[in-house]
Amino acid sequence: MKKRLGLILMMILALVLSACGSNAQTGQESESNRGGSGEKGKLDVFSWWTGAGEEDGLKALLALFKEKYPDIPIENAAVAGGAGTNAKAVLASRMQGNDPPATFQVHGGSELNDSWVAADKMEPLNDLYEQEGWNDKFPKELIELVSKDGNMYSVPVNIHRANVLWYNKKVFDENGIAVPTTFDEFFEAADALKKKGITPLALGDKEPWAATHLLETVLLGELGADDYKKLWTGELAFDDPKVEKAAETFKKMLTYVNEDHSSRNWQDASQLVGNGEAAMNVMGDWAKGYFTNDLKLAVNEDFGYAPTPGTEGTFGVITDTFGLPKGLSNSGDVKKFLGVLGSVEGQDAFNPLKGSIPARIDADVSKYDQYGKDTMEDFKSATLVPSLAHGSAAPEGFVTKVHQAVNIFVTQGDVEQFLSTLQSAGTELK
Repeated sequence: MKKRLGLILMMILALVLSACGSNAQTGQESESNRGGSGEKGKLDVFSWWTGAGEEDGLKALLALFKEKYPDIPIENAAVAGGAGTNAKAVLASRMQGNDPPATFQVHGGSELNDSWVAADKMEPLNDLYEQEGWNDKFPKELIELVSKDGNMYSVPVNIHRANVLWYNKKVFDENGIAVPTTFDEFFEAADALKKKGITPLALGDKEPWAATHLLETVLLGELGADDYKKLWTGELAFDDPKVEKAAETFKKMLTYVNEDHSSRNWQDASQLVGNGEAAMNVMGDWAKGYFTNDLKLAVNEDFGYAPTPGTEGTFGVITDTFGLPKGLSNSGDVKKFLGVLGSVEGQDAFNPLKGSIPARIDADVSKYDQYGKDTMEDFKSATLVPSLAHGSAAPEGFVTKVHQAVNIFVTQGDVEQFLSTLQSAGTELK
């Protein structure tokens, strides 16, 4: 059993390190300054929230905890790197070395359950859910994402929507562009914008997950929710004609992006839209936090939002969660932090700044802007689907292979080779 657990962790570490490249040093530097969870009972809260909006939300959450528990030392142990590229490598190293942080950010779904839970590195939190009365305060579908074999292993702090099309309202209004709801409408709008010298679609795939994020929204729009979900269970093959059509659509969309996309990150791409240098961007709604907190733009005045083409009525769910690693001497204090994180007060301090909506169904709607209110309403009735790019839909190893395949496809555009690579990687999903 020990050999099997060690092998799982070594695989996780190897896969994540392969995605880090030259950025691994960033994580190493942060690790050397962390002051581990066992040091004087300090709670080191490990995440990758260092950008605008997300860092503000985390700081608000930590401040609330300090107010409630002033005698418990707590540390922001965030490691920079979009979508956790560097942080996941540092985390894997610490977990392998039996030096876990007090608690760490992990996406609900496969990223949590097929790695740390499968490796027997997490404590179940059923007692905390019972104590806090959470079983009827989080949506059932969300609890399922943080559960395995009847046990809950982490606490969701938010819900992000993946399938959002952001657009510059001034650019759209001045050029008479209607918000596209289908791919045909998208390409019609993109052609009109391109003729006027405006970049239709901003992309920042310096970190490859951003292009995978765009791909998953295209797959969702072309396949629909049911077939999209079947891809990740092995019920729908990657060489299916419907998937081929989605790949062709993805290829065509890439012809409308900024030429310097590979040297930009997701914030840079969002900034192009905010500044009016590009018209649209497909990104999760952490972009809303960036627009409002960093660029100081107003919702529905400077920028607008809509479901990505073909995805009306569906909701790509990404949930950030925190759990309790095994082997900690201060697990009681960690549970106090998780209690604050899962409370109405904690979620309403964090999410308005982060750009996400609360995971709880009883949060204070008045604390959220119009985007938040609209998204909360959509969440109630939409068909929920997991995110591939952000670890909910499939195991980390498969996602890494997809990132690599997408990176090659963005450069070469060979649909047949792309689908063949995905089909080969997909055999491990069955």
